[in-house]
Amino acid sequence: PRAAVARFAEAGKPLPKKDLGMMAMTYGSVYVAQVAMGANDAQCVRAFVEAESYPGPSLIIAYCHCIPAHGIDGVTGFRQQKLAVQSGAWLLYRFDPRLAEQGKNPLQLDSKAPTIPLPDYAYNETRYTMLTKSRPEEARRLMELAQQDATNRWRLYEQLAGLSSTEQADEQAQQ
Repeated sequence: PRAAVARFAEAGKPLPKKDLGMMAMTYGSVYVAQVAMGANDAQCVRAFVEAESYPGPSLIIAYCHCIPAHGIDGVTGFRQQKLAVQSGAWLLYRFDPRLAEQGKNPLQLDSKAPTIPLPDYAYNETRYTMLTKSRPEEARRLMELAQQDATNRWRLYEQLAGLSSTEQADEQAQQ
């Protein structure tokens, strides 16, 4: 994600991350879910059950903490997943094309609006704090952009999940 340090982004990733889930949803025939078991275990299980029952391709994108890269141990991993969702860095949703066939919105946003600032989540992870030590001004600049990314992503998903079936049909006809 933007502002994180990685092997090929040692000065911090300057661009927002790609939205794999959104890309898959554009096909209209793929079940897509984004989950974080530590944030909402019931939503995670529901997504797996729906994905398994879907008669086509299914994609589940799960937040998994990485001990070396994130600096998160097994004890605090679920707490960090919850913070990721609370900050808007990671959204929980399910996109089930079967709902569109019933005239319903296939996108169900299972996250609530962000309740904490992104740094409250991000600065628990080594991949973000590394840059604050080597390039503090750049870390601050990138974190502000990453906060905007999270806010914009939330607003987009909230808007898409709030569309009625007729609004969706109108949008698809325009595409």
